[in-house]
Amino acid sequence: MAQHQFQTEVSRLLHLIIHSLYSNREIFLRELVSNASDALDKLKYLTVADDMYKSLSFDPRIDISFSKEEKNDSKKSTLTISDNGIGMNEADLIDSLGTIARSGTRLFLEKLAEDAKKDSNLIGQFGVGFYSAFMVADKIEVISRKAAEDTAWKWTSDGKEGFEIESAQRDSQGTTVTLYLTEEGAEYASRWSIEDIIKRYSNHVAFPIYLTYEEKEWDDKGKEKGSKTKTDRINSGTALWRRSKSELKEEDYIEFYKQLGHDSEEPLHYIHTRAEGTLEYSTLFYIPKKAPFDLYNVDYKPGVKLYVKRVFITDDDKELMPTYLRFVRGVIDSEDLPLNVSREILQQNKILLNIKNASVKKLLSEFRQMADNAVSGGDEAKEKWQSFIEQFNRPLKEGLYQDYGNREAIQELVRFKSTAVEGWTSFADYVSRMKSDQKHIYYITGGVGTGAADEKTLRSSPLLEAYRAKEIEVLIMNDEIDDIVIPTLHSYRKETQGADDKTESQSWELKAVNRAGADEELGEKKDKAAEKEAKPVIQKIKKALGDRVKDVKLSRRLHDSPSCIVADENDPSMQMAAMLKAMGQASMQEVKPILEVNGEHPIVCGLKDVDDEEKIADVAGVLLDQALLVEGMKLNDPADFVKRLNRLLAK
Repeated sequence: MAQHQFQTEVSRLLHLIIHSLYSNREIFLRELVSNASDALDKLKYLTVADDMYKSLSFDPRIDISFSKEEKNDSKKSTLTISDNGIGMNEADLIDSLGTIARSGTRLFLEKLAEDAKKDSNLIGQFGVGFYSAFMVADKIEVISRKAAEDTAWKWTSDGKEGFEIESAQRDSQGTTVTLYLTEEGAEYASRWSIEDIIKRYSNHVAFPIYLTYEEKEWDDKGKEKGSKTKTDRINSGTALWRRSKSELKEEDYIEFYKQLGHDSEEPLHYIHTRAEGTLEYSTLFYIPKKAPFDLYNVDYKPGVKLYVKRVFITDDDKELMPTYLRFVRGVIDSEDLPLNVSREILQQNKILLNIKNASVKKLLSEFRQMADNAVSGGDEAKEKWQSFIEQFNRPLKEGLYQDYGNREAIQELVRFKSTAVEGWTSFADYVSRMKSDQKHIYYITGGVGTGAADEKTLRSSPLLEAYRAKEIEVLIMNDEIDDIVIPTLHSYRKETQGADDKTESQSWELKAVNRAGADEELGEKKDKAAEKEAKPVIQKIKKALGDRVKDVKLSRRLHDSPSCIVADENDPSMQMAAMLKAMGQASMQEVKPILEVNGEHPIVCGLKDVDDEEKIADVAGVLLDQALLVEGMKLNDPADFVKRLNRLLAK
């Protein structure tokens, strides 16, 4: 028996592995199964590519068994993982399982410390994944025999002082790893625990995984009469996303989605991609028919799982998809990431970032195709797109300010209601209907609440009267998020094909009709005589309202209503201010509206010859309060509004 001493800081390294590199202990089994799968992959390749191994009898499989510590038994619970892969000889055992005994261990520790665990390749490079087993075991035995060799070897270590190697017996090539479980690790010596871990982490390993266990037998009176040994396969062994599209049916995709997304309904759409080249990876993404219940929760559950070479890594990493695509369900499977990589280190990995960026572009492209199909396709394509927009239009809007690199693509996808057409419309549709002399895209926001009530409120807003009279279309934006997103957008740009087949770019500025100055583009000429005539009334109202308003102006946009409110171009809208206040921004300075009045309305005209300051105050207060109410805003003092209104009615 040969004794080998660990040469460098083993205890510190094992402490890092156990407490820093892995978030949960159960992934030790994933690591050992991954190693077994790699060994099978290597031998499988050699039986095809190397004449020395072509005659070798090879039926690849992984076997797992366990023994449970009984009461009054001094023996430990054990867990054994065995494969018939490439195997290892004495030199391989020292080289592969003695990785932490190399001088490179110190470099590993230094890099890990100085780079704050940001480089995911470190773990794979130094090969310490095997030692995650010491999270649950205080002794490990490895018996291995290399393919095409006759001698087997046993490697033993407690992970503290070093390891021992001696000759052993094994009937065929492959490796058997036996873990002597600690008291805390004994929970994994269980059929149900092993099956659960394998199905979650290694269900799609390409080789069959078998579990051997003792099943108790009972007589007809319910008494135990003995037990028998059973062996069951516990993984599916097929990674659906890695199979060719041509060999898959729609039912295959649907069944996998139901299992993956825990959804009883079929998916609305799925996208299956296989990329080869600089990066090699497979993706299978699903769009649910209904938005996840936690879509708008801060602690939402991510829907995309990460695999490396068919081995599950994580389903709890929000970095796999941008938050505006958090409704997407599916799988990313990379060939280039290291297998034994922690979730924490993945967040800064460049390979994963490239896969993520390519996946986002593919998803947005697929959504655009769905939109195009809705225009050119039949009723089914229209219903599909309608359903998509109703469920996911709002999170897509978040992408307009989250994802600047894909903003133009997202602009083509988001939809709004309109004063010109029923249903949803896009920026492109709006532009196609614009008047020849129109230079801007007009919109109105005001989503203080949610749903149809706000849409109805906006449609009846006095702010739209002049636009309606001139048959100018206005987009109705009643989502709360519109007040945040659209002002940051500034304009809509579209590339068009010129007469000489050159690509030309046109841009249209977005204008909010509930902003001061938006009426300047309506083409209404200033009537200086009317302004002069209305000035005394404007001054009366302004004096009566005092600091309740920022200003009072004569309106050019009102036709039927007596008043409306608008926001100063440099202030947030009233709706935005209400949202910020609800979000806890109490320290924010109060936003005061600008009141615009219709100089031709009888209520306003009626103030010309009035000197009663109380009546002027009542009329001015009602003009402001009703303008606020029409825009869906809450009054600070409803009782005061009712008193003023009653006094005016009484007169």
